[in-house]
Amino acid sequence: MAKLETTKAPQIRASKRRSNENLTGWLFAMPWVIGLLLFFAYPLLSSIYYSFTDFSILQSGEFIGLANYRELLQDDLFWISIYNTVYFAVFFVPLSIIFGVALAMVLNMKVKGMAVYRTIFFLPTLVPHVALAILWVWLLNPQFGLVNAMLDFVGIQGPPWLGSTFWSKPALILMSLWGIGQAVIIYLAGLSDISQEYYEAAEVDGATFLQKTFKITLPLLTPVIFFNLVMGFIGAFQQFTLPYAMTNGTGTPADSLTFYVMYLYDNAFSYFRMGYASAMAWILFLIIVVLTSIVFWSSKKWVHYQGD
Repeated sequence: MAKLETTKAPQIRASKRRSNENLTGWLFAMPWVIGLLLFFAYPLLSSIYYSFTDFSILQSGEFIGLANYRELLQDDLFWISIYNTVYFAVFFVPLSIIFGVALAMVLNMKVKGMAVYRTIFFLPTLVPHVALAILWVWLLNPQFGLVNAMLDFVGIQGPPWLGSTFWSKPALILMSLWGIGQAVIIYLAGLSDISQEYYEAAEVDGATFLQKTFKITLPLLTPVIFFNLVMGFIGAFQQFTLPYAMTNGTGTPADSLTFYVMYLYDNAFSYFRMGYASAMAWILFLIIVVLTSIVFWSSKKWVHYQGD
């Protein structure tokens, strides 16, 4: 009996020690867990309920079923905001990938002082979006802006940019492309991960630069392109700060810069229609889920990993 108790004693002490370690771990994690429940889980679940009510900040909401969703389908500005957002995403995301990969390949060259060039191209990402919007409003001014002045210098008459319903979204895409330095850093990391043995074998076979680019670089860079594609679509559908700061929240001219999240924000904090805004938020969530699911499904056909 004494031998049995002696054998069990270390096991009991080890069990108590594990229990104490688990308790200590939970105590350290508790602030984060409480924050997650209070500031993420509770608002998320509440927004589902509020989307079926006419809740506002000023008064408690009454359950109205699918009325908010039916009203959205008849809301002209809702469809305009979807069109503007989809237009931006369709053009910005592919262009950001094309220019990002091309710029990363240039910055990946073994040239003296390349660290300085990389820093220069990354600096625009450090500029706050509000300051960036103010800067580009001045640059794109049709009368004294620097962009039109440069176009006039080469004999091209510059467009009205932010004063035109046709050119306002291309102008926003242009200024958004100015800040792709963060994606370029990710592409550079992907390029540095590609083994040089592939290029050496291709050179032995007499491959040209274009052949090495399209047969080696781009296929092996597809995992990084895939990541930036998903993040780009999510960010594009959440576009808010730049158009809001540029137009003071009005979306002018003629609502051509009224984006989905801007209209959601106006309904929530300008018109105090929290239930309506919650319905918009869940529709946006479903759109993003569907798009990312399609991208993930298609990735099986075009994303290649080293060693596969």
